[in-house]
Amino acid sequence: MTKNRILICTFLALSSGFFGGYIGGQITLTLHAQKCQNQPWGLKEMCNAWVTPGAMWQGSTTGIWTGTVLGAFVGGLVTRQTRY
Repeated sequence: MTKNRILICTFLALSSGFFGGYIGGQITLTLHAQKCQNQPWGLKEMCNAWVTPGAMWQGSTTGIWTGTVLGAFVGGLVTRQTRY
C-alpha cells in the first residue's frame, strides 16, 4: 500500500502542477495583455510581444508551485488510511 500511495500522490502532484502551470500562464497572460488594449494596432502587437514571455513565466511558475502543493495535499487526503 505504501508504494501505491507514493505513486498516487506523486502522479496527482505532478499532473495538478502541470495543469496549474498551464492555467496560471493563460490567466496571467490575459491580465498582462489587457495593458496593451489602448494602443494602436502596431504598438499593440509590439506590446503583446514584449509582455507575453514575462507573463507566461510568472503565471506558469506560480501555477506549477500552487498546483503541485495542492495536488500533493489532495493526494495525501485521498490515500490516507482510516483508523478506527
